[in-house]
Amino acid sequence: QRMESIGILAGGIAHDLNNVLSPVLMAVQLLRTHMPDESSQNMLNILESNTKRGAALIRQILTFARGIQGERVVLQPRHLLGEIEKVMEQTLPKSVRIVTEIATDLWVLSADATQLHQVFMNLCVNARDAMPEGGQLTLRAQNALLDETYARMNREAKPGPYVVVEVADTGHGIPTDIRDSVFEPFFTTKELGSGTGLGLSTVSAIVKNHNGFINLYSEVGRGTSFKLFFPALPARDAHGAAGLVEPIPLGKGELVLVVDDESAVRDITRLTLEHHGYRVLTAGDGVEGVEIFIQNRADIRLVISDMDMPIMNGGAMIRSLEAIAPSVRVISASGLPRDSAMAGKSGQPGRAFLSKPFTAEQLLRTVDAMLRGS
Repeated sequence: QRMESIGILAGGIAHDLNNVLSPVLMAVQLLRTHMPDESSQNMLNILESNTKRGAALIRQILTFARGIQGERVVLQPRHLLGEIEKVMEQTLPKSVRIVTEIATDLWVLSADATQLHQVFMNLCVNARDAMPEGGQLTLRAQNALLDETYARMNREAKPGPYVVVEVADTGHGIPTDIRDSVFEPFFTTKELGSGTGLGLSTVSAIVKNHNGFINLYSEVGRGTSFKLFFPALPARDAHGAAGLVEPIPLGKGELVLVVDDESAVRDITRLTLEHHGYRVLTAGDGVEGVEIFIQNRADIRLVISDMDMPIMNGGAMIRSLEAIAPSVRVISASGLPRDSAMAGKSGQPGRAFLSKPFTAEQLLRTVDAMLRGS
């Protein structure tokens, strides 16, 4: 009730302030033609810049307080992300490297371009702030057909086609104790005067207004990844091409070891594999995984492991398994892009990487490819 009251109050104040700033901004633009001297132009630049900054804050408040919809149009997110990339290249310090992996066949969305621009810019600026000494900013976008397995792992997800946009950094990460609070309105870890606490709450509100959802992954000292899922518009040719897709491969009783400290992920992975013809052993951490592998070394054909686990993490476990059986095949799973390097994503034989959360189809096709040696 308290947050609802704050939202109503913030919405009312924002509406009035918008009415105050709008004529100021328009007056600045008119004054430019009447005050051409350099000194006046400089003062007008300062006035315009700060007025726009205030207007941007007001848009954040309105989005948070009232969930404003904006104008929805059919748009191609690839073009919007291309603009974001150009802006980041011009504004980020040279110590920050920008990496983009944007699919050329992205599906289209029904969305407000201005709001999505605000979302991506906000996340990129936060990523920059998380890397004061430099690092890597990754912009990634791809199509994803979410299934029932994925929906069971993510309560906000519904089966169907999505465009997934990821903004990831290699910065200081978000501590576990505040991870659940970052999307709350007015929550900020920045010093007084440096942040409003509305950035991520606005991002969350905009994504939800677009019927999407967000998955956040972070590890202190290693980086943060925001994955934004936006429902894609159904494409006529997608249904027509469905019959050309190769059937999901089935197992032939191969034994797979699944290691993950999250019981829900571990269980649904096991059920999916068993339903498609595999036998499965499970472990809750790296130490248990090594023990089970030693006991069943002759029969285990493949290991699927989370990378971030207590007691012994995925990387340490993989190294231990390699010492026992150098030819062991491993699929590593993580929500952080940096972990793909440990998985040998660059093409190392016997290694593959799954970005969490993954669909049943992604899991089964990766398992089949690993077992077939491709």
